[in-house]
Amino acid sequence: MASFWSRAPGQEEIEVVGGRRGVGRDLYHFFLRAPWWIDLGVLSTVFVCANLLFALGYHVVGGVFGAHGFVDEFFYSVETMGTIGYGEMYPTTRAAHALVTLEALAQIFLLAVTTGLVFAKFSIPRARVQFSKYPTIGPYDGVPTLQFRIGNERDSRLLEAVIRVVVLRTEKTKEGVTLYRMYDLTLERDRSPALSRSWTVLHKIDRTSLLWGATPESLERDEAEFVLTLSGTDELSVQQLHAQQRYEAKEIRWGARHADMLSERPDGKLRLDLTQFHEVVPTEPTDEFPYGTI
Repeated sequence: MASFWSRAPGQEEIEVVGGRRGVGRDLYHFFLRAPWWIDLGVLSTVFVCANLLFALGYHVVGGVFGAHGFVDEFFYSVETMGTIGYGEMYPTTRAAHALVTLEALAQIFLLAVTTGLVFAKFSIPRARVQFSKYPTIGPYDGVPTLQFRIGNERDSRLLEAVIRVVVLRTEKTKEGVTLYRMYDLTLERDRSPALSRSWTVLHKIDRTSLLWGATPESLERDEAEFVLTLSGTDELSVQQLHAQQRYEAKEIRWGARHADMLSERPDGKLRLDLTQFHEVVPTEPTDEFPYGTI
């Protein structure tokens, strides 16, 4: 039975037993997910190997005028595949002409595949969204509130941005079966007409909240995780963009809130300090929320 390790972006490694490796079964998605240096390296290797193969064919059948050895035949193959044709080397036999014909057909397919992959990778819409390093739980209008900060790194706005927050935790059924369940958290506001720079997402922990009565110890015991999913339309490209972030319970800063980024200058104009994006500051403890330190 096959066993290998798999990891999705932002997730811990999971050992998958009995699954099939998917790289060779879905090359298209492998190229889209792989970094640019891997894609360029693979495409360059295919190009060189194809020319080495045709150079070997020219070396065997001969009939290339002006070629003096395998190196010349390799460069002739490159010129043929690249439709350069300096004229210093050319086929003189039917076998060589037949091999040129095969290489021209191979070049059509290689060019089409390469162009398609490069264009597809360039055209993938990617959101430039920043999530705060830590979520916080602290008093907000007298109510303990779970807070996340989201920022848009592009100058163009993200229109009709929608945020969803899901909490995952382990639970046991009455039959003693351990499950990993997902719950949607109700937010004070889950939609923004235009996300430009910063957005603080709020979930008030009242008696209707799933987190009512939760403590740092209980969340870690339940292996709680918070998954944020943001979607919206980029106003410049008019493309639908998506971004996701995952937080573990141990990353929550209790008795804290995110530092203020907006302030007023002496001349009355507003100042946005993005260096404070990830900073958190302590809050004062209350009777309802005794946590007062980070």
